[in-house]
Amino acid sequence: MSLNVDIKGQGFPILCLHGHPGSSQTMSVFTNHLQQKYQTIAPDLRGYGNSPALGNFRMEDHLIDLEKLLARLAIERCLLLGWSLGGILALELALKFPQRFSGVILVASAAYPRSSHPTVRWQDLWYTGIAGIVNYLKPGWQWNIDTFGKRSLFRYLLYQQTATAYKYLAKEGTPAYLKTSKAAEKALTKAIAEGYNRLEDIQNLNLPSLVLAGAEDRHITAIASQETARKLKYSQWKCYPQTAHLFPWEIPTQVLEDIARWLESFAEITSTDKN
Repeated sequence: MSLNVDIKGQGFPILCLHGHPGSSQTMSVFTNHLQQKYQTIAPDLRGYGNSPALGNFRMEDHLIDLEKLLARLAIERCLLLGWSLGGILALELALKFPQRFSGVILVASAAYPRSSHPTVRWQDLWYTGIAGIVNYLKPGWQWNIDTFGKRSLFRYLLYQQTATAYKYLAKEGTPAYLKTSKAAEKALTKAIAEGYNRLEDIQNLNLPSLVLAGAEDRHITAIASQETARKLKYSQWKCYPQTAHLFPWEIPTQVLEDIARWLESFAEITSTDKN
């Protein structure tokens, strides 16, 4: 299938992969900034955003779709940036085609992802529904955050519960959630049930990597991300205090500055001479 893709800027290409639920638009916190120096390629994965599911599929089908996308765009070599599920797919691509990628940036992700999320109660779902609807209609409204948001499941995604983060949630998170297909949900649920652990395999990767995590992440714990960073040969690791799984929406300026600093320190991985 042909994935819907959002392409911005010019220069060395960076393939930006969203999480679940997500879309190319949820990666705009990265692409709007990176496009100033690079070409950002942010696809809607199969079953997400404007890329149809075409029936049930396996997680492995994402890799086939992405390989076809790079071929369609004539991208021979690029950098990988993946958030959550997107980070796992980035690692899988790097393991499958190491010569095609110059480096990898993992955001709230891990080669052996583990969660510390509490059991979801019906009250959590009720408050989440109300908070989400009100926030969509009036993004970043502090009364809604204090009254419903802090009692909802958003408290495990956004530790700081700021108006800025909730505005990202309204503009990009909610639309992405509504466009996530049942097939995508089913594929991820099945993959989680089967288990996933690539810690031993990633030790063979020779790519520079940057691993970023939120200290209060309950979906993919910071400990799991740090474990991944330790297994990668050429890795830099950073953990942001008082942030959770959606920390790029909580502290976007700091995250983007750290990514820019890392890219500058490894200028050779984005050299157009190698593309």
